Amino acid sequence: MEIVRSHRQLAAAAAAAGGGGGVDGGGAGGLPTYRTAPQLEVRLEEFELFAIDRLRVLKGIADGLSRGKRPEEMEKLVNELWKVHMRHQDPAETLNKDIISHFVLRLVYCRTEELRKWFLSMETTLFRYRFRLESPESQRMLMSEFQLPYKALPHSEFEAVKDKLSQVARSIGQSATVESVFFKVPFEEVPDLVASRRVFLSKGYTYVAMSQVVSLVVTQFRCNISKALVLTNRKWMATIKEQEKDRLTPIVEALSNAYFGPDYSQPKDAVEISLKDIDQLARTSFPLCMHHMLEKLRENHHLKHGGRMQFGLFLKGAGLKLEDALAFWRAEFSQKVGSERFDKEYAYSIRHNYGKEGKRTDYTPYSCQKIISATPGVGDHHGCPYRHFGEENLRAALNKMGISGHPLEEIMDKVKNRHYQLACTLTFEAAHGVSCDTGINHPNQYFSESQKVLKVKNQAVQSQATT
Repeated sequence: MEIVRSHRQLAAAAAAAGGGGGVDGGGAGGLPTYRTAPQLEVRLEEFELFAIDRLRVLKGIADGLSRGKRPEEMEKLVNELWKVHMRHQDPAETLNKDIISHFVLRLVYCRTEELRKWFLSMETTLFRYRFRLESPESQRMLMSEFQLPYKALPHSEFEAVKDKLSQVARSIGQSATVESVFFKVPFEEVPDLVASRRVFLSKGYTYVAMSQVVSLVVTQFRCNISKALVLTNRKWMATIKEQEKDRLTPIVEALSNAYFGPDYSQPKDAVEISLKDIDQLARTSFPLCMHHMLEKLRENHHLKHGGRMQFGLFLKGAGLKLEDALAFWRAEFSQKVGSERFDKEYAYSIRHNYGKEGKRTDYTPYSCQKIISATPGVGDHHGCPYRHFGEENLRAALNKMGISGHPLEEIMDKVKNRHYQLACTLTFEAAHGVSCDTGINHPNQYFSESQKVLKVKNQAVQSQATT
């Protein structure tokens, strides 16, 4: 796959390769197996845009999994995400977009073990549900693409175990009519089916129905992608990273922490907050990360650079004007360093954040992804509490927000499983008594949604008072 700045070489022969399986020569029915990189020239803009679209799909899948959606719900979610984000204005190019976006993200997520693990899990889940939507004929073709050595069970052997297969079918809520096509497979190759007792097991072999072959194919798919990620990482570290340091490397390194929602550089609907309201707003509408930093600022009359950036830009996005921001920080810092030193050492950076100094860049508030990826040092108070607090401190902080009992335990469970944004979403829901289906992806989103909820509740109270 060659990246160019201008023209794009079209892959018109895609449909002819592997029965319509794509420019990598693998797959069936439009479902690629991503075995080799496509022989295409890709414009730099498409390199990034295609990857972002696929990343929206993978992050949607991650959110669905972390919320505990059932398999049928996940199948519907994956189908909807794919339709929304992975279509191309030229239908003939949809397959190319699929394959190109996968290989770009493979480059993005090969770079650390944690990134590889996440990408492997999400791509495997995506492939699983896309495979299930394929026709039986396409599924058989995919089995041959992966060169799986399994043959359909002979009629004589099928008849010998038919009653056992029928018992298994009934035990998992399927029709008593047993499927006619089964494959005899070593049990270690379908651990998910064995663990959930969805197959008949005898003498080290499982009898896998045609409707269950997704487990066989997905195991092979996962193995292939896992090996490919390791090889890609070696190539990245050995040559690509340095060769592309001025072109692709910055894009690749930024994509793994990409945030796709509103940037909150300007408060919505020209909302403004005043100095006198900050403490009240913190109690009702600040996410835990910002609530914690305000608390530490009031306590120590100082925050280090990381804290000033994270909290200061949040306040800006929430609607605090520059004049009030200077007054706010001066009031606190002057208690420790004096007004003169504040004006010399700190006022410039505050004006800079508002685009009034230096390059006049209007800086945007930090997203959850950026905050989570931070590495606070000793004496720092920025970062994500759900990731960076110890369990005892996190429980105490959530208790201060009035969260306890079952909601608290749910939040802690998500934290243990590293679903930090979902933990914040559950905190929002517990604190406000409403659901947040979109999930929390940005501290200023938390603030904005909180204000909307409180506004509706206040209107309801006023309405009841006048009736």
